[in-house]
Amino acid sequence: MKTIKGPAVFLAQFMDDKAPFNSLDGLCKWAADLGYKGIQIPTWESRLIDLTLAGESKMYCDELKGKIAEYGLEITELSTHLQGQLVAVHPAYDIMFDNFAPDDCKNNPKKRTEWARQQVISAARASKHLGLKAHATFSGALLWHTWHPWPQRPAGLVEMGFEELAKRWLPLLNEYEENGVAVCYEIHPGEDLHDGVTFERFLKATGNHKAVNILYDPSHFVLQQLDYIEYIDHYHEFIKAFHVKDSEFNPTGKKGAFGGYGDWKDRAGRYRSLGDGQIDFKTVFSKLSEYGCDVWAVMEWECVIKSPEQGAREGAKFISDHIIEVTQKRFDDFAGSEIDKEKLKRILGL
Repeated sequence: MKTIKGPAVFLAQFMDDKAPFNSLDGLCKWAADLGYKGIQIPTWESRLIDLTLAGESKMYCDELKGKIAEYGLEITELSTHLQGQLVAVHPAYDIMFDNFAPDDCKNNPKKRTEWARQQVISAARASKHLGLKAHATFSGALLWHTWHPWPQRPAGLVEMGFEELAKRWLPLLNEYEENGVAVCYEIHPGEDLHDGVTFERFLKATGNHKAVNILYDPSHFVLQQLDYIEYIDHYHEFIKAFHVKDSEFNPTGKKGAFGGYGDWKDRAGRYRSLGDGQIDFKTVFSKLSEYGCDVWAVMEWECVIKSPEQGAREGAKFISDHIIEVTQKRFDDFAGSEIDKEKLKRILGL
């Protein structure tokens, strides 16, 4: 068993043009004052990190790490969710996903993909420079538009899709393995890795690559009506990162898992601040602790009702209250004794 680290916070959703949310120093002081002990850094935010430089310079990374430590904080993981998404984009989504790419890569999918690959590689090297063992990202998707297919998928399409996805990721996975960093794919609707079956398909397509791991976020499983507790039983050995985000699923006679194209607040499945949704976090934290998952508990805020400021204030305490300091002794140790084989035989009537 292992005690989960935390609380920590993913900074992506808190970025703003107003202080303190527009600089690394401002966010560090804000997070530390709320009681957070770690921060997960979105690497597409140049106000927080120069990712290319971080991949090249350990000195820069030492300075970055030192600055964050001055606030009593640690970096939990770097995130390339947006860049990882751009490693594999189906043409149907080109226009929308161009929003995540630099201007000189827009309207040029090949150049955009290569930029994303280099970003993900830089993150591997930067993670090593920072002494990190896990990295958070998305897989991207080539097959998502066929997940509820009509017309029916032709034979071999899914296999080819995962073969291509693995082909794109294998050089990047090798880079992470060489740098001693686990690639933790957030299992997420919209990605080709969105449940247990798709994770296994990808793992198999990569030849069971050692760098392939999971960022576990139960909120996405509630929206899919997947058993998020049993998921830990199946995949705990791969869970190397953890987003603490709540959600709820309230179907009606008019809408269900597909959402009816509604805005987030109007969907049956929607994200909520910690404690306001339906997730049984007591069991989640117990399972992860019992299995010895070596993870930071990182709050991700995406609530459709509560403000991010209130969500962050309440989130630090919520996580702290759920972290289990795992026991180092058994409750019945007082009754223990040295093994006496003759005594054991007598108890058994032998």
